[in-house]
Amino acid sequence: MRFIDIISHEAAKNKLRSFVDNNRIPHAILIEGQPGIGKFALARAFAQYIHCENPQNGDSCGQCPSCIQHQSFNHIDTHFIFPIIKKGSGKVSISDNFIEEWREYLGQNPYMDFEKWLITLDNANAQPHIYVDESADIMRKLNFTAHKAKYKIVLLWLPERMKIECSNKLLKLIEEPYHDTIFIMVSNDAKQILPTIYSRTQRIELLRLGDDAIANYLVQKYAIGQNDAISIAHIAEGNINKAEKEITLSKDTSKYLSMFIELMRLAYQRKIHELKRWSYDVATLGREQETQFLNYCQRLIRENFIYNLNVAELNYMNHNEAQFSINFAHFISERNVIKLMEVLNKALIDISGNANAKIVFFDLSVKIILLLKS
Repeated sequence: MRFIDIISHEAAKNKLRSFVDNNRIPHAILIEGQPGIGKFALARAFAQYIHCENPQNGDSCGQCPSCIQHQSFNHIDTHFIFPIIKKGSGKVSISDNFIEEWREYLGQNPYMDFEKWLITLDNANAQPHIYVDESADIMRKLNFTAHKAKYKIVLLWLPERMKIECSNKLLKLIEEPYHDTIFIMVSNDAKQILPTIYSRTQRIELLRLGDDAIANYLVQKYAIGQNDAISIAHIAEGNINKAEKEITLSKDTSKYLSMFIELMRLAYQRKIHELKRWSYDVATLGREQETQFLNYCQRLIRENFIYNLNVAELNYMNHNEAQFSINFAHFISERNVIKLMEVLNKALIDISGNANAKIVFFDLSVKIILLLKS
């Protein structure tokens, strides 16, 4: 991973470069911020820059033996620590037990989607942690001098998931570091890190990615239209992982739009019998898709209300949504928008609470009849 491969964060890149270029690298660095913005990718690029044998123009060369080893996650003086699940009682619980799975995951998920790590661990309901065994293992590794590079580097993903016993033992290493060791930690929730560790790190906070940066990334990677990319980027709220999930859900989004259009047309025409049939059809989706559909409805109501302001840059709809809104938006106004959001949110709460979906959606459709006419 090189700095050039990472979206945005130019100020943070420059700060990390200056540490290396001025030979003033802190012994413990914490990169913090919301998920899906490239924090761990930046940590990897920084580690590669430190070890690069021929850095060029403020970046690693990508071609020397050290860079090649970094790119395959096999650099001998780079150690990974990350949350894992226990394999069984009596067994040592350390990251090296999952190193092959970790390398495969890193190769496919540069923006570190935590849900995909759970899938890689083959336990989507797990609560992975960094256990006390990890502290003894990393101390053993760091007792040896660096093999090829000037520094040994520990890349620690999600220190907030360290068990308290592990945190306390690693604290001594961070307080009294080896002269040739650098800890680079990456956190999604720095408030949960042991305060004594947090206070001893050089902290770099990354801001969320801008919508334009995410949109350009999506256009280049998935070859989608710029308008659709901007719409997805807005929904993603700065998180690349959420944006990519929206891409994979594009078929569902198209289905949800069709369901929304049918609901609004039948409600406007007051076709009670057909709305009852619509309610039964939606109720067959299953709770997860039903909640996704209701969230989608709320977003589209908001977008149609904003559409009436006639400020195009405030709207984040894909082409098909925008085409429907040309004629539909004038039905959504200050007279009914709050009530519409309230009944949709009430339906969402009821569905999440395992209420009878047929009743919930039919009740919703009847209320929408009244609200569209208000």
